[in-house]
Amino acid sequence: MSQHFKINVNNKFNFDIDEKDITELDASKVSNTKFHVLHNNSSFKTEITEANFNSKSYKVKINNNNYNVNIINDLDLLIKGMGFELGSAKQIDSIKAPMPGLILDINVKIGQKINENDPLLILEAMKMENVLNAPRDGVIKSISANKGDSVEKNQLLIEFE
Repeated sequence: MSQHFKINVNNKFNFDIDEKDITELDASKVSNTKFHVLHNNSSFKTEITEANFNSKSYKVKINNNNYNVNIINDLDLLIKGMGFELGSAKQIDSIKAPMPGLILDINVKIGQKINENDPLLILEAMKMENVLNAPRDGVIKSISANKGDSVEKNQLLIEFE
């Protein structure tokens, strides 16, 4: 299976390339960061001036012109499509009931500062006590349920600022 890549240059230009495009590239390595590239009978001196492998972002100099390059592969697109992004902060702004149940206890108050993994509330479902923890650091904006309330699946329970 051939891999596909989406390349964004200077947040302005987008290119789709695949492994075939890469293998057909006429490039000679000059040093660890410098290459000589031939394309359409033109010669290019290229240099990778900065590289962040985790975010797949690079600064590249081509014939003394600087470019910011971001690379996205098939896995990145799949992860983003599932609602996740690598290397990004969690942007969860609310807690919803994962299943129908009964609120046994609420451990936070409106305006309270909380840290990631702090226990927020206890939800009893199917005769089991489930502790719902904070997905990120933040401040409690609102609490939509009370101790003793029966809640439905996906019902809003807590919002963060």
